[in-house]
Amino acid sequence: MKHFLSVNDVADPDALIRKAIGMKHQALSSGSRPGAGKRIGLLFFNPSLRTRISTQIAAQNLGMEVMVLNADRENWALEFTDGAVMDGATVEHIKDAARVLGRYFDILGVRTFPSLRNKEEDYSEHVLNQFVRYAGIPVVSLESATLHPLQSLADLITISEHFSENRKPRVVLTWAPHIKPLPQCVANSFAQWVLAWNKAELVIAHPQGYELDEAFMQGAAVTHRQEEALQAADFVYVKNWSSVRNYGQLLPVSENWMLTLEKLKITRNARVMHCLPVRRNVELSDEVLDSPASLVTEQASNRVWAAQAVLAEILVALR
Repeated sequence: MKHFLSVNDVADPDALIRKAIGMKHQALSSGSRPGAGKRIGLLFFNPSLRTRISTQIAAQNLGMEVMVLNADRENWALEFTDGAVMDGATVEHIKDAARVLGRYFDILGVRTFPSLRNKEEDYSEHVLNQFVRYAGIPVVSLESATLHPLQSLADLITISEHFSENRKPRVVLTWAPHIKPLPQCVANSFAQWVLAWNKAELVIAHPQGYELDEAFMQGAAVTHRQEEALQAADFVYVKNWSSVRNYGQLLPVSENWMLTLEKLKITRNARVMHCLPVRRNVELSDEVLDSPASLVTEQASNRVWAAQAVLAEILVALR
């Protein structure tokens, strides 16, 4: 694995899931340290809790030295435009910054965030791809404008651990309300990974106007009726995202899309998932989050093993 930006960088998603689960059950004292003598830099352009800490733990488990930089507060303002005349607020060009970081580190993790103003610009992944272009070392997406691959890998690890029947589970990705517009990256990424994994039936439920970009949902069943999607579901992944068609906007929704225990009665005792952070009693009710149906804490725990499996694969390629 050269870079980890999406499921398209993974030759065999199921093998990577199994590798992560194997690492989870292997005692650290008996594990190898393939990252000994290697250094990883984690660069954050927006806040993080689970991604930041889980990736640090994963790298340390592998014997790596970790350095973290909050680029939005601790770094020179970066310029990303080719040929820019830098006579304004930006101080350093990405060409120079990324090349220097490529000399300091063996692997670079980068977390970016969309503007939610210009779809073409956000979906080009211009910021993340500039690091890939100029750093000269493997780049790991810690979330980007359109995708969150480490989260999605952890989600599939969690589903794999909680389903043992001899059939494909019915997995529902359902839109949820929110007080502000959020990006589509978690929803895009989850759909992309489930479809590439090909070991689950994916249903996407959302109100009219909240269709995801077709590039990430081809092969999934789509409905505008949450009740229809929840029927006989095994897993329900709850997530808000803003409109793609009316880019970055929150469109009015008259129906109540917040998931409750009452709504779960038509499922197959479905387990409920969310990437966190979650707005309680807006996206998900307390009664669901605090019930035995909730897997949200386990998902967050599995972020360590997702990151560890990915970094281990990249370290093999660096040998």
